[in-house]
Formats: sequence, structure tokens, C-alpha cells
Amino acid sequence: GGNSYRRVPPRSHSASLLSRIRTVRVNSLKSKIAAGHPVLNAWCSIASSHVAEAIAHQGVDSVTVDLQHGAIDFAAAFQMLQGIATSPAVPLARVPWNEPAIMTKVLDAGAYGIICPMIETEAEAQAFVAACRYPPLGQRSYGPNRVSFYAGADYARHANSEILLFAQVETRRAVENVNAILSVTGLDGIYVGPADLSLSYGVAPSMCPTDTAVVTAIADIRQRARASGLIAAIHTDGGATAGRRFAEGFQFCSLPADVRLLIDAVRAAVADAKPHQR
Repeated sequence: GGNSYRRVPPRSHSASLLSRIRTVRVNSLKSKIAAGHPVLNAWCSIASSHVAEAIAHQGVDSVTVDLQHGAIDFAAAFQMLQGIATSPAVPLARVPWNEPAIMTKVLDAGAYGIICPMIETEAEAQAFVAACRYPPLGQRSYGPNRVSFYAGADYARHANSEILLFAQVETRRAVENVNAILSVTGLDGIYVGPADLSLSYGVAPSMCPTDTAVVTAIADIRQRARASGLIAAIHTDGGATAGRRFAEGFQFCSLPADVRLLIDAVRAAVADAKPHQR
């Protein structure tokens, strides 16, 4: 007979239910690789959010902002990560060095993965992981200023499982220590830098090496990474080489930097317009 009503759970119970709802943005690269799909990564060295945003909308799976060799400082990287976020592409960053402060800043700014150059030892790989993982897995300081907008309010709770960490192997010493590097807990993959690797073996730098020792080293790194259950990644000189690397068993391949693609496109246009100058 009396007024009917729907019982509202106590606030504490509602809060506990909400606390168990996962709202963090999932890193799609991890699921693609787990499903056996190749990941094609674009590379930005021009300090422009417009360029980064435009490239991110061309069907690539991810875009890396290069703070090592690119003309990019942190302020530019921050805006470029914002531009990439307007697309489905996953925003990544290559840091200048294995230094915690810049890694923390680009992660807080929204990078969903870090490529760290010149990792040569197990200890260096451990330091890299420690800088990028929240406790208890690492020592990353809490302060997700922009990434909380990109990834969701519960980012900190899930960041350790979503952020991808690639140790860049690009020296002879790193090849000799690759098993120890691969053993580091919290590392997701190995990223081969063919140019520096070539230099380390005493030959001219190349994104598509033909020297036997370098070719053998690259194949060995790929096989060991895959056998360890980690991602095998590599830089390339273009789509054709990336396709060949995928066929070899690499799961993540990067295209040339934006400035290289721009140069090649303009050079080709000039050749078409002025064939007599070829």
C-alpha cells in the first residue's frame, strides 16, 4: 500500500563499486602485438604539434616524439603529444638518455611508451625500468598532470601494466649483454637501432645494414627477444624494409623520421617537375 521506492546503496558501497571499475585507456599496441598484428610506428623529429597530429591521422599504429636526435624540447613534446591524442595512434617518446627526470616528465605529459637509447647492460635496463614504473615495481614519482586527461582518472593504478618500455640496443656491448637485458622485470621490448649498431661494428651507419656481422646481430637480437616473450622492435628506412622486417619476425617497426620523408617527397617532386635536372 505505501509509497514504493528503489533502494539506493549506501554511498560507501557505491564508491567501492566505482573504485573497481576500470576506466583507464588501454594501450592498443599491447593487444595488437599479443594478437599477432604488426605495429607500424611513425617518427617525429620536427618540433611541431601540427606535423605530429597530421602524421598520427595517416593510419599508423603509433607515433614517437624524438627528444634525442629531433629538434624537440619538452615544451614542444608536450604539445605534440596533445596533437597525437586527437587520433587513434598511441603516443610514444624517445628520451635523450637514460635519465629519470625527462622520462617522468614525458610520461606525465601523456606518452604511453618510452624508447630509451644506448642501453648496454642489465643495470642500465633496471635503472630505466625503475624510473618509469610506479612503486612497488619502480621509483617513478606521482604527478600525472596531463596524462590523467588522456588516460583516465585511475591512470596511476594501471600505468605499470599499460606503459610500454623499450630498451634500445644499438652497440656491440649491448648485443653481448642482450640476455641479461632481456631478463629485467618490467621491460616490454628491445628496440634495435641499426645505424648505431653498424657504427659499433665498424661499418657505415645504415637503417638497412648489409654487413654480415650486423645482419647476424640483428637476427640474434630478434630471436632472443621473441624467445623471452618480449617485443622485437626496429627502426627502418621505409615501408618496404618495414614489411620485410615484419616478415622476419619483428613485431614493431618504425618508419623514417618526418624530416626524412619530407626531404624525399620534395626531392621526388622536383625530379618530376624538372626531369632534365636528374
